[in-house]
Amino acid sequence: MPKRVLQGTVVSDKSDKTIVVNVERRFTDPLLKKTVRRTKKYKAHDEQNVAKEGQIVRIQECAPISKHKRWELIQDDA
Repeated sequence: MPKRVLQGTVVSDKSDKTIVVNVERRFTDPLLKKTVRRTKKYKAHDEQNVAKEGQIVRIQECAPISKHKRWELIQDDA
């Protein structure tokens, strides 16, 4: 089964080797037929502390690293 990949904005990089990523999803409300935005924050592992606040990053599912961290930062070679 492939690992999920999400894209979001870094809202905090204060912790060592940890970033908080705000991921937004959009969907159409079934009753109102209106586009609705929902956001969720994920804690992700950032081994080299390269991500900075405000950056758009991609995170990928991984094995649990701590109580709240189940995502890791994907290093793009671009």
